[in-house]
Amino acid sequence: MTNEASTDLWVYDLLKEANLGKLISPQGSNIKEINEALKTASKSRTGNVGRPEYVGVVHDFVIVIENKYNTSKHIDRSDNGLIVRETPSIRDYAVNGAVYYAKHIARETNFKKIFAIGVSGDEKRHYISPIFIDERGGHKELPEIETFISFSHENIQEYYIKEVLEEDTDKEKELTMILKDAQELHEDLRNYGAIQDKDKPLIVSGILLALRETEHGSFSIDSLTGDTTVTDGQKIYRAIENNLQRSNVSPTVKKDKIMSQFDIIKNTVQINEMNESLGKTPLKYYTEFLYNRVYTNIVYSKSSEDILGRFYGEFMSYSGGDGQTLGIVLTPRHITDLFCELLEISSDDRVFDPACGTGGFLVSAMHHMLEQTAEDDVVKRKSIKKDQIYGIEIQNYMFTISTTNMILRGDGKSNLENTDFLKLNSSEIQLKGCNVGMLNPPYSQGSSKNADLYEIAFTEHLLDSLVEGGRAAVIVPQSSMTGKTNVEKEIKRSILKKHTLEGVIILNKDTFYNFGVNPCIAVFTSGVPHDKNKKCKFINFKDDGYKVAKHIGLIETPQAKDKKQYLLDVWFDRIDAENKFCVETRIDSGDEWLHSFYYFNEEIPSREEFEKNISDYLSFEIQMVLQDKEYLFNDYGDKNE
Repeated sequence: MTNEASTDLWVYDLLKEANLGKLISPQGSNIKEINEALKTASKSRTGNVGRPEYVGVVHDFVIVIENKYNTSKHIDRSDNGLIVRETPSIRDYAVNGAVYYAKHIARETNFKKIFAIGVSGDEKRHYISPIFIDERGGHKELPEIETFISFSHENIQEYYIKEVLEEDTDKEKELTMILKDAQELHEDLRNYGAIQDKDKPLIVSGILLALRETEHGSFSIDSLTGDTTVTDGQKIYRAIENNLQRSNVSPTVKKDKIMSQFDIIKNTVQINEMNESLGKTPLKYYTEFLYNRVYTNIVYSKSSEDILGRFYGEFMSYSGGDGQTLGIVLTPRHITDLFCELLEISSDDRVFDPACGTGGFLVSAMHHMLEQTAEDDVVKRKSIKKDQIYGIEIQNYMFTISTTNMILRGDGKSNLENTDFLKLNSSEIQLKGCNVGMLNPPYSQGSSKNADLYEIAFTEHLLDSLVEGGRAAVIVPQSSMTGKTNVEKEIKRSILKKHTLEGVIILNKDTFYNFGVNPCIAVFTSGVPHDKNKKCKFINFKDDGYKVAKHIGLIETPQAKDKKQYLLDVWFDRIDAENKFCVETRIDSGDEWLHSFYYFNEEIPSREEFEKNISDYLSFEIQMVLQDKEYLFNDYGDKNE
């Protein structure tokens, strides 16, 4: 097989991965209009047939791909940075050839939106450069990509809106509105009810439960009249109790724990009294607000978006650091989804989160399992919701919020417990048969006096609680993987005696942008001692395609899907990667389980780079000598010697 052919096959594998294999044709097009245009598209400009490596149409977008094996033949630019349009460059360079074909198609057909993609190299070292061509032949260079996932049938329209038009998608506009609503409700809870930060999400979740009773006719917003005999809070409280009963939340002690958290709704005088500026009680105002702006989104959403978690996160961001004091770090949705993909969640798994917070991991896991189950398989879907999700939360109010979140998602009998996970016997938990563990433990709570609260100790207890051969992922500070203290080092040794480390993924430092945590994901197999010859993956995924936007928070950029797909391809050995992204190596418990510990630069510097570095050094040395600082270059750098 020639080098060019191997590149063609690798590119075709990428196309198949993005489900584009049947939409893209090699050496021509199955679209008559494009095929006619290519009959005169020779790169030599002789008027003969032109044969791009791949051409296809996705929705109303044309995709044209040109490949070269040698990365030195990726793109030819002029001295002023323009893509050269001369025949030799079009013929010999991937990007130049792709742009030529795309502009020819734009000129000779009625297609108005064309992506020219130049590819060079192989799966390990390569460049993939997309360029957008419009119907007038104008072009826009776009950021490099690693896969074709952005051009799939599901993603290409969103990619076009975000990258080419540079506009927000409907999804982003909706998220912006959700965050704006969260801020507004936060302020209203403070201004009209003087509600403490910790109690705000309890009021939100309680009202959302009460609103479920509107579907059964036992509660209506109109019934909230500000009556002083039966207050609005009592009516909402009664509706909450009815809904928990309807949802079959048991045992009674669990239901009573939840109801005790909602006492604030009926016992807080200020939110039950008529407010002159509102013309109603604050409780009625909050209920109308939540019904119109939140409730329908949660009830009818099939997304794994943890909306209550989003609201809670926003409340905490305004709370003056209460969340940080409590060690609460809510997991972003893209991370909970990534957990499900790394652990290859299936519809038969039993998922356990021992520090479930608002229920984000459990919501994502349930969503992924239901996605793999037929809509008409009522028995299986009921089993997933009722028997295959298990969570523990120690904080009473967080437990109430997570239970509410799961009930709103259709989990009528939430398998959640309000208890201290670390005080439970792992062997007893193991009898529940959970084979998947997900964990974002409390941060920075451990010490020599409270060794069980170290994140790595929490991790070990989770692994001990899963069945043999189970899969687990934890998101923890990078420091947890280094073994700062003797206790943590001993726990790492203990983990490897009983369990297997599969790998560690360094994440974007802004993943928890409000908390200043540098996080990583560690993936394990439970109950199988670590083989000393096993090679683990250590990945640098700091550049994940997410960034912090002012007044919004962490947002997804157009490159995020592509970068995640590349991560998954490397993780599951579908492609090879450079050491700067992934190092595979044997480990020891005394190692720092991080990419930076094992990474070495495998790239040989070019002669030009070597000469430049020597030149820079000599220039620096001459400058120091001229400034009478030649002492810097003796053996010890000591002027007095």
